[in-house]
Amino acid sequence: MSKYILSIDQGTTSSRAILFTKDADVFGTAQQEFSQHFPQNGWVEHDPNDIWQTVLSTSRKVLADKNVKPEEIIAIGITNQRETTLVWNKKTGKPIYNAIVWQDRRTSDYCESLSTDELCQTISDKTGLLLDPYFSATKVRWILDNVEGAREQALAGELAFGTVDTYLLWHLTGGKEHRTDATNASRTMLFNIHTQQWDQELLDLFEIPESMLPKVMDSADEFGSTSDDIFGAPIRVCGIAGDQQAALVGHACFEQGMAKSTYGTGCFLMLNTGEKALTSENRLLTTVAYRLNGKPTYAIEGSIFMAGATMQWIVEGLKLLSHAGESESLVKDVPLDHGVFLVPSFTGLGAPYWDPNARGAILGLTRDSGISTIVAAALQSVGYQTKDLQKAMERDGLRPSVLRVDGGMVKNNWVLTFLSNILGATVERPTVTETTSLGVAYLAGLQTGIYESTEQLAKMWTCDRRFEPTMSADERNDLYAKWQHCVAQVRLSSDDCQQQQIPAAN
Repeated sequence: MSKYILSIDQGTTSSRAILFTKDADVFGTAQQEFSQHFPQNGWVEHDPNDIWQTVLSTSRKVLADKNVKPEEIIAIGITNQRETTLVWNKKTGKPIYNAIVWQDRRTSDYCESLSTDELCQTISDKTGLLLDPYFSATKVRWILDNVEGAREQALAGELAFGTVDTYLLWHLTGGKEHRTDATNASRTMLFNIHTQQWDQELLDLFEIPESMLPKVMDSADEFGSTSDDIFGAPIRVCGIAGDQQAALVGHACFEQGMAKSTYGTGCFLMLNTGEKALTSENRLLTTVAYRLNGKPTYAIEGSIFMAGATMQWIVEGLKLLSHAGESESLVKDVPLDHGVFLVPSFTGLGAPYWDPNARGAILGLTRDSGISTIVAAALQSVGYQTKDLQKAMERDGLRPSVLRVDGGMVKNNWVLTFLSNILGATVERPTVTETTSLGVAYLAGLQTGIYESTEQLAKMWTCDRRFEPTMSADERNDLYAKWQHCVAQVRLSSDDCQQQQIPAAN
């Protein structure tokens, strides 16, 4: 008898496979990191083979470790780093270029060259997104324009485009299925979130042939079955969602006004707006939260590029820690108002600034500043950036009083205490913190009938710990004002560096 759901969680720095029981308990897990590639300043790539092989090996490993046969798997759910772009040959399945990662900023100049008020409004009206290198459309165009013979192959119908979910599904099904779900489609800047169709005007704008695009499905749907050589027997793929939307589902944020924030490589605050695709006046994104039975539910989202990635830089770049888990004990005695601010705009600033040229900086250093201060500033930057998103949502008339959180950083109680204080809001950490993987397990379970409804899933969510704010409003406002001043300095400095011509040394 089938007992488990296998969740494939393909992230920016690692791939994970998690087995969930029907009661949504974690039964087994396997994880494998892979290399990041930075060919030029602001460029971020992955080797597509690393993505596929780490997914394949972790999926096989968790089954082997727990002695689970493929016949015992009810279905597979896939969740993935969004916007990351792959193009491959339809016959061979081989990519024609590395995966261009969501963090990549190589198309900044191209976006700027297109940026008229009329075009930006058109893109926003159709997709809910801003014209930015973050999204897939300009990455696809770059590949077609810069890989020899790519455009000719695309026009001949020989190439396929997909976000990571589509690429994985293609390989899991032996090249039989070229599909995605509505949440991932909504992050490409090619998908009309109102008509729920690929948009021909945008395809023409970015010169992308429609033949490259996958079929768009519901988030809980019949995506196909794995080929026999993957696990030894076919397994249905019944749930797909981009990682942030999967986390929203995993947090059971099914009611309008409920919000979650995920602290992984980046940070993503998402608020359910129900059946209405609300338009932000403060540079937040409108996106598909999930689509069930052909009916989309929408969300407002703020995206931060550097959260856990900042701590990764602290560990691997500056080598101030041997691992991120050391940070909580190191900073426990550091006063919150220590005067040092780390603005982690290493690959530009996301919402609400959307400044691709901003670069990172540490401000306020004195002779008293040490490793613990810098690490505290890095951790606090996550809270400050979340505050940026909260303030933008407030200006749009949306203010969640409770924030459900997940991701690797939420294990750190010091971080969540500061987050609650700087937001002035309740922060809830769930019992099951593998929320992204849980979300697609829920979707696969809905499709296969294990779970009857979203109402049933909402009753299954449980809170591990609740963090309440204790900081005074004056202290909160003072700290945030200092943060905003530092962000302004960083943006001004980056603009100056872009404009100045530095003479060459003799």
